[in-house]
Amino acid sequence: MRSRCSDVLLFSLFVATAFGTNVARAQEADEKSPPDKGVRALMVTGGCCHDYQNQKRIISEGLSQRVGPVAWTIVEYGTKRDIKAEIYRKGDWIKGFDIVVHNECFGGVEDGSFVKGIVDAHIASQVPAIVIHCSMHSYRNAPTADTWRAFLGVTSKRHEKKKRSLKVLPTDAGRQSSMLAAIGASWDTPNGELYIIEKVWPRTKVLAEVQSDETGKAEPVIWTNVYKGTRVFGISLGHHNETIQSDVWQDVVAAGWKWSLGN
Repeated sequence: MRSRCSDVLLFSLFVATAFGTNVARAQEADEKSPPDKGVRALMVTGGCCHDYQNQKRIISEGLSQRVGPVAWTIVEYGTKRDIKAEIYRKGDWIKGFDIVVHNECFGGVEDGSFVKGIVDAHIASQVPAIVIHCSMHSYRNAPTADTWRAFLGVTSKRHEKKKRSLKVLPTDAGRQSSMLAAIGASWDTPNGELYIIEKVWPRTKVLAEVQSDETGKAEPVIWTNVYKGTRVFGISLGHHNETIQSDVWQDVVAAGWKWSLGN
């Protein structure tokens, strides 16, 4: 079902990568990827402030190259903060998927039941999630915002004013984790927008941090969370395309993908 809003662009891109061959074809938003094409992944993207038209390609292609065959269903919505993604309106929207990548920026959505429904679908199905950058700032004005934040694993409502290269340092937990092998002792991002983390939720394990010039504190930027049995891998880095297309970012998210799926 297409959104009634004239400013919402909704489409789905199916990408299956197998043995180094990329196959792409148009697909209706409510059509699920065939089960014989590898991991069935949904990416929900769109909203304000970011180049989602290119990010959806950079992320999906990069992950497919690193994790093996992936059958992608990608739905992108417009450029406003208050869009309620049409796919979430379907009660069984998560059915048929093995993992969901949330790369959305819908901070103006205030419908509490709508937001709670997104989390409830993950919990009921135990389908894991990758949450990227502005997903942490999405739904922050909804009455049920803490349900979303508990699912993400962190609470964040703002970012540093200055864009800059960020020195990413593994925590003790991160140094013990193979997920951060690509970072090594540290990683200076090509560019960055640092999110200020107000709260780390109880089941969250912070893997990497960046020292904030504004708060003077080490702000979490990479973490894992297990919320009511559902695995969530989070990374707040990802405002700029030059960051997400870097090998380090791609390798770390691919490792988070494998952890989310229990591999």
